[in-house]
Amino acid sequence: MFNKMLMISEISTAFPEMIKCIDGMKVLGTKDCLLVQSFNPKEVDEGISTYLNLKPMFDDNLKKQVEILELQGFNVQTRRVSGNQKNAINHIAESEACDLLVISTAKRSMLGSIILDGVTNNVINHSSIPVLLIRDPEYSSEDPSVPQKCDLNSHVLYLTDFSDNASIAFQYVKNMVEKGVQNVTILHVQDKSKIEPYVSERLSEFNEKDTERMEKLKKELLDIRAINVDIQIPYGSPTSEAMRVIKDEKISLVVLGTQGRGFIKEVFMGSVSHNIVRHAPTSILLIPGKREQLGESGK
Repeated sequence: MFNKMLMISEISTAFPEMIKCIDGMKVLGTKDCLLVQSFNPKEVDEGISTYLNLKPMFDDNLKKQVEILELQGFNVQTRRVSGNQKNAINHIAESEACDLLVISTAKRSMLGSIILDGVTNNVINHSSIPVLLIRDPEYSSEDPSVPQKCDLNSHVLYLTDFSDNASIAFQYVKNMVEKGVQNVTILHVQDKSKIEPYVSERLSEFNEKDTERMEKLKKELLDIRAINVDIQIPYGSPTSEAMRVIKDEKISLVVLGTQGRGFIKEVFMGSVSHNIVRHAPTSILLIPGKREQLGESGK
């Protein structure tokens, strides 16, 4: 499924703890990790860092991260990227035949939304392969003295609008179930803003049709093996309902289909996908649609 991942290295005190969450990727078949240390040209260039004697600090940071990943059983290679290379990360991922891009996103704004830096935005906007945004879950343990274990595979939430992109994402959910994921919630939200006031009388009709669709998805997962599958069709705001389910069900990973290249268009439209990326308190797996479906040239 994800044989080789590219992970963007960060220099932060939180990052070593965050990458421990990656341990769950082994269950999904990941063996190799390319750890890339990327320098923001607006902040520091590799030449400048050497001059300021910062290079030893960067090297030590990378070495410690490699040790953590190797202890988890991954085969690790490293690479350093510097200079004004807008799409360097995505180019490396493609040239190295990586199946997954992994980014840690821990910082939040005063309003509670996730802060996405330039590198993160660029990767999401241009990646033609799945992107995993790693976040340490904010769910508190019943016993504060017991560290909260980060397990990506404990409970997967799959959001669907029954689009082609959502169908592509569902294939990944099926693969996860084959690999051992035991708990899946399938969520489709009847968007109140689109239904009211024009077609409110048809809500029961929509619910019946969409319940039938979701039961078929549930059966596909249960045909793979016996797992716990819950389907939910709430009525309201898609973003708010998704956030509620994530909190109530203690979701460990959200799986979303996106528009692939051109995700930035969703940002301008304030889409559900973008809102969840910015606000969800847990890790998110973004599955891009096929370029030919989008009419993209790939340039």
